[in-house]
Amino acid sequence: MKKQWDVIIIGAGEAGIYAAWELAALRRDLSVLVLDQGRDIYHRACPIVAGKVKSCVQCPVCDTMCGFGGAGAFSDGKFNFTTAFGGWLTDFLPQKEVMELIDYVDAINVAHGATTEVFSTNSPAAKALEKKALGFDLHLLSAKVKHLGTENNLNILKALYEDLKERVTFAFGAAVETIAKEGDGYALTLAGGETETCRYLIGAPGRSGAEWFSKQCKTLGLELLNNQVDIGVRVELPAAVFSHITDVVYESKLVYRTQQYGDSVRTFCMNPYGHVVTENVEGINTVNGHSYSDPALQSDNTNFALLVSNRFTQPFDEPYRYGKHVASLSNMLAGGVLVQRFGDLINGRRTNEHRLSKSFTRPTLTAAIPGDLSLALPKRQLDDIVEMIYALDKLAPGTANYDTLLYGAEVKFYSSRLQLSAELETKLPGFFAVGDGAGVTRGLAQAGASGVKAARAIAGRK
Repeated sequence: MKKQWDVIIIGAGEAGIYAAWELAALRRDLSVLVLDQGRDIYHRACPIVAGKVKSCVQCPVCDTMCGFGGAGAFSDGKFNFTTAFGGWLTDFLPQKEVMELIDYVDAINVAHGATTEVFSTNSPAAKALEKKALGFDLHLLSAKVKHLGTENNLNILKALYEDLKERVTFAFGAAVETIAKEGDGYALTLAGGETETCRYLIGAPGRSGAEWFSKQCKTLGLELLNNQVDIGVRVELPAAVFSHITDVVYESKLVYRTQQYGDSVRTFCMNPYGHVVTENVEGINTVNGHSYSDPALQSDNTNFALLVSNRFTQPFDEPYRYGKHVASLSNMLAGGVLVQRFGDLINGRRTNEHRLSKSFTRPTLTAAIPGDLSLALPKRQLDDIVEMIYALDKLAPGTANYDTLLYGAEVKFYSSRLQLSAELETKLPGFFAVGDGAGVTRGLAQAGASGVKAARAIAGRK
């Protein structure tokens, strides 16, 4: 392997992929190395998804989270055309430029097989839904969205990989242990002991590398600002309950401010006719959801996350560790993901196998262990979630049914944020930070856009 590179990209997730794409498109003269601790898109395979095991077996490197495509590879591929959510790129760039970057990433996706069908919140039906939601103090965020589909998302990534591997160098199974400043560039020490050096460095570590990335930045003397951590549950209920919403806008982003605490709770990652799945974040099992485009692969249920955003102030400076601790409590109680019927939660009793067997809503995540969420989630967040469910029940009657299933914990981790320039460059010259794991974005669209922006900055330099 070559030991001196013009550019090294840490992470082959959405941000890293589009940074590599743009560098290859603009500067074929630059040598580019992409490092990832996971595997290429053809060899990523979760034992649970493959049906080999029922619960997480703690693979040394999680194929659901790591490898080409990152955590987004096995998502259902929601691509949101908005700056209202999905990241904080407008903190660094004008809104118009962010939207242009998002459209640019979408065009590349379409060239590699993505759908051109778009769900919009500007239709008369969507506007009527938005007005009805306001009557219950629920705020429907406006955005266009594409549903790529879990299976189609993988095919798009395979097509991108085939194009990219001829133009840039990938090293999989290559975990970076340390980042050091060396002369005008950077030296990276890998887990195997090798050292790779470069003039320009793009940190795109993804969510699974967020905590590691924060530690490296502190070692390099970069100041970090506390970012938020989102804690909540994944809700699963009959698809018919939300069909009048998902048929209109598909990805309904509903935000509610609780009366009890004044906290913001939002729906996230809506999966009509989808499946609840687990994911492993550095040894901690959390919950997520997928949705397939192929009707033959769909379920009878819809699932979505209810997340409470927590932003901390001084002196506390470890929101990532806080989120991991909350998720670990459900792991401790259930040995993995925990599931409880909403009615059991309200009545203050634990869901057990017998009670779950009587549920009219059948869980799609059969590996989840029946239990009691009140022993795992902090009271404030759980109170917020219960209040949100009752608010949603007014817009979608049946949400607060006794047999609605709640899986926990769902935690979205974001690295502490760096001070970045308008080109997403840190205070260390030539070191850029992009994507979810760097605390810049939290979704496919803005992650890809951030990668493109950093690549263009590098391409414009000698």
